Amino acid sequence: MQLSSALLQNVVEELSKLPGIGKKSALKLSLHLLKQSRESVQQLNNSIQLLKEGVQFCSQCHNLSDQSLCSICSNVHRNRSVICVVEGIQDAIAIENTQQYNGIYHILGGVIAPLDGVSPDQLTLEHLITRLHEEPIQEIIFALSPNIQGDTTIFYIKKKIRESDKYKMTTIARGVSFGGELEYADEFTLAKSIQNRIPIQQYVQ
Repeated sequence: MQLSSALLQNVVEELSKLPGIGKKSALKLSLHLLKQSRESVQQLNNSIQLLKEGVQFCSQCHNLSDQSLCSICSNVHRNRSVICVVEGIQDAIAIENTQQYNGIYHILGGVIAPLDGVSPDQLTLEHLITRLHEEPIQEIIFALSPNIQGDTTIFYIKKKIRESDKYKMTTIARGVSFGGELEYADEFTLAKSIQNRIPIQQYVQ
């Protein structure tokens, strides 16, 4: 895409690097910004800068947070006996949007995928095992995307947990289709999958 303005071209090139944003969408966004007031554009710029400088990972669950503990982990009204293990931050957001879950989370930062070069030591698996031993957790909900990588990760964690019989281990029901991505499931389907979760013994042998 060749534009008459080099400055506009630069902005389009940078915006098109964002996921899901093609060159046409980037141009549309750039032209929209040009129509906005200087104050509005500056406010957007400041918000992005603060996001980059101020957001950190929760020291407990690895969610995004403005403090050392995220708003979920620091909420005394959450059920701390139930932990939901998810692949990424988007998945935790998707589950929260269902308003059907009141426990805590652990974000792995991915799933085990040897073919993609993702090994267990690149995830927060060891921290999860530590939390299970130190916190009053009674149920582990595996809310991973229903695919081979998700199943492999569940199997690995199950084998790593000492005294696994002391935990009730469940996984979300198959309302989410096999091979699908959890973050793209609609809220109703995801809510039903959480409500109708099944024992892990019936899921991973």
